Amino acid sequence: MEKIILLHTNDLHSHLENWPKIRRFLLNRKQEEAAGKKVITIDLGDFVDRWHPLTEATNGQANVQLMNQVHYDAATIGNNEGVGNSKAELNQLYDQANFDVLIDNLFDKQTLQTPAWSQQSKIITTDQGTKVGLLAFTAPFPLTYNPNGWDIRQVMDILPSLVEEIRPKVDVLVLMSHLGISVDRRIARDVPAIDVILGSHTHHLFENGEKIGDVQLAAAGKYGYYVGEVHVTVDEEHRIQKTSARTFATEKMLALPEDQEEIDHYLEEGHRLLADKKVAEIPFTMSTDLQADHPMINYTLAAVKEAAGTEAAILNSGLFLTDVPAGIVNQDQLHTALPHPMHLIKVTLDGNNLIRLILEMEKNRHFLINFPVMGMGFRGKIFGHLVYDGIDYDPVNHQVRWLGELIDPELNYTFATVDHYMFVPFFPTIEIAGRYEFLFPDFIRSVLGDYLHTHYPIK
Repeated sequence: MEKIILLHTNDLHSHLENWPKIRRFLLNRKQEEAAGKKVITIDLGDFVDRWHPLTEATNGQANVQLMNQVHYDAATIGNNEGVGNSKAELNQLYDQANFDVLIDNLFDKQTLQTPAWSQQSKIITTDQGTKVGLLAFTAPFPLTYNPNGWDIRQVMDILPSLVEEIRPKVDVLVLMSHLGISVDRRIARDVPAIDVILGSHTHHLFENGEKIGDVQLAAAGKYGYYVGEVHVTVDEEHRIQKTSARTFATEKMLALPEDQEEIDHYLEEGHRLLADKKVAEIPFTMSTDLQADHPMINYTLAAVKEAAGTEAAILNSGLFLTDVPAGIVNQDQLHTALPHPMHLIKVTLDGNNLIRLILEMEKNRHFLINFPVMGMGFRGKIFGHLVYDGIDYDPVNHQVRWLGELIDPELNYTFATVDHYMFVPFFPTIEIAGRYEFLFPDFIRSVLGDYLHTHYPIK
């Protein structure tokens, strides 16, 4: 009998405070190959997340250097790599990688070819001749991939024929999935020719795996809280006899005194690199306080209107996490204040539907002020207050005005906001009735930075 060990990480999201332990664990486990076991290391995407200053300062390349320390056998991308970077940044992200990047449902929108930095599959042959095949898919979000220059395709349009092609060439077929728990379970039922599905994206945890028929599913949560492991036992004919899965909690792994120094260094270096990039010089403090003399949200609304070419904009105060003091403004301050990987969208609605949207917002206003938001590009704590620029609501008469004039139900109106509003469930009118355009590649902090650079240049 031969034992093959698949070690998998996923959704680290630049939580580098867990990396020293994970790296030590993976490197120690790889040494088991000396005992005749085949150890294969895999990352399932979202290793990169631009909330971390070092990730932001290096466009994710520092994360790839960390992955190089493990020398992964294969990695795939999550939406944070795929959409959290511009197309140019993603095309350069893996320039220095010492591991193979696999992705099967991402194509260049112009050429319709797979990216030059990726490959479709990988076959790893063990010392005893067992062939382990790897395929990889990431969550298809056409709304955000397409405006970023990518053609992202649905899984079941590609996976069945790909499995049919590679299955006869391998003894063990592994799917690297950044697709989420429900899709993984559906694939296990519909494509039983796959032997192992390593799951991620929805941050689900299978502490001891899950079996659907003969398909072994595995998943290791989020943020590097766990490392996953799948054991595949094959006989002399390379046929699978048994599979099992388990997870290891990072908090229980060996910690060394120098770990904290390394973790602190990542933050300090990121802050230093970003602080070196000067943006503007402002004569006042931009405040997160809506009642202050210079609320940051007001300048950002003006920046959003200018960048999008609209007469109105809508944002929420929970986006703004820290004040930016008077004086020289640098990218570190903007990143700390607005760490969200959010892009702008332009939304066009007819008058009736714009009124409906504002009524939706007003209905949800008090509920949202202290409502905690997780994910979907949001890296703050609570949603906060809705603030309009160019739009007014009269709560007594329930009337909506555009630039001071009552809205004409027959006319079309275009405003700008962040793409987050497409993904939260509170404002369905945007998606249901709106025509919308995603504005890539700038994040909201870059939009504010460009505005300040133009209107408050460094003297």
